[in-house]
Amino acid sequence: MTLDMYKGQSAAIENKFLGGEHIAIKDYLNAQYFIEAEVGTPAQKFTVVPDTGSSNLWLYSKKCWSIPCWTHPLYDNSKSSTYEKDGSAFDITYGSGGVKGTVSKDVAMIGDITATMSFGEVTSASGVSFIASQMSGILGLAYDTISVNKLPTFFDNADLTDKSFSFYLHDTSADSYMVIPGMDSENYEAIDTHKVVEQKYWAL
Repeated sequence: MTLDMYKGQSAAIENKFLGGEHIAIKDYLNAQYFIEAEVGTPAQKFTVVPDTGSSNLWLYSKKCWSIPCWTHPLYDNSKSSTYEKDGSAFDITYGSGGVKGTVSKDVAMIGDITATMSFGEVTSASGVSFIASQMSGILGLAYDTISVNKLPTFFDNADLTDKSFSFYLHDTSADSYMVIPGMDSENYEAIDTHKVVEQKYWAL
């Protein structure tokens, strides 16, 4: 067995039983949870919500003049060598407001996990929740069946064989994290599995 084969098998075992990469989660008042995402080349860093109730990635654009964009990092496509223009309309309405813009394509990264993907470059945002939130965008984790414009999700495009993910949320941000792929089984005493009843949201 070569050293590379040994490392590969070790990584596979670690991912299966201990979970994959640990992504730090910032816990805001046990009400909002954020992770860091990087988009573009060189990487531009953003605070995003890992949202199991939607399927699209979107970020505030440098071209945005809405109030939420005044106080958050903005995606600048002119500074990314991997940016590809799409230009089709992008529009999402949430229960707490909505965002509009255009579709762009670039390299997105969470930790060491990479996906070249289409996403919303938001030029307009409405809703008090966007002003109050620390987020610069949302990373949708639901199925692509509910994706706006039928855009593939981050996990559809990610360089992973195992597309699973899990969360470990605690009362302090230092103890909260996301695991990709798999789960950190040392933090669970018992696990039950349930089939997803329809591939839209993670509905049981």
